Amino acid sequence: MDLGLSGKVALVAAASQGLGRAVAEELAVEGASLVLCARGEKTLNATCDAIRGRTGTDVLGVAGDLSVLADIERIVSEGVGRFGQIDILITNTGGPPTGKFETLSRENWDDATRGLLTSVLDLTRLVLPGMKERRWGRILNITSIAAKQPVENLMLSNSIRGAITGFAKTLSNEVAEFGVTVNNIMPGYTATERVQDLAQTLAEREGVDTAAVRARWESEIPMKRLGNPKEFAALAAFLVSERASYITGSSIAVDGGWIRSIL
Repeated sequence: MDLGLSGKVALVAAASQGLGRAVAEELAVEGASLVLCARGEKTLNATCDAIRGRTGTDVLGVAGDLSVLADIERIVSEGVGRFGQIDILITNTGGPPTGKFETLSRENWDDATRGLLTSVLDLTRLVLPGMKERRWGRILNITSIAAKQPVENLMLSNSIRGAITGFAKTLSNEVAEFGVTVNNIMPGYTATERVQDLAQTLAEREGVDTAAVRARWESEIPMKRLGNPKEFAALAAFLVSERASYITGSSIAVDGGWIRSIL
């Protein structure tokens, strides 16, 4: 299936590893040029080189912290300077610290809000005018199953990712007439570095090994396994494609059936 992404420019946040990298690789295969950002410059450069070498696509890596407005402005500015425009925005950040409400400080909440929510608002604010002017654009927020069904011990993620969902649904209605779609994609338990770190944290807290934590998660998933980042990336690429032009305001899970609700 030709997704119509050849010649498009995609900005993928937190793309040096995990789900962000998987999505970037999938978009590159489909012919999109890439602006990739992450905090760690060394890992980011290695990722850019790998994608460039594998696909031949034009890739720009810009190191920066998405909780810092000046860094976000620089990332977008360098991307537009290189390619002339940003057609696709995929927002993504690392997960916030785990913990229950009484273990989390005001600073924890402020940091998580800047990293998870404010970064999405700032990135969108910078790329949306160009999308509206060209009457074509795709905004896809990588959120979490926690936005649909709260995950134990993830107070920050459960709370703030829900706010992103509300923002995206409202914005989708505001910009639909300009040919801009806004959707959320909700990863479940997927074999990434973040999930491995979460398993390690839980294992240490419970006095078990990480294999036991992973086995518990797998038992809760109807497919009885963790997801593969490539499975997630395949849907992400479709949602930002020309083929998905009538899908907007949606939150779609890639979770092996973990979410129990009907809607």
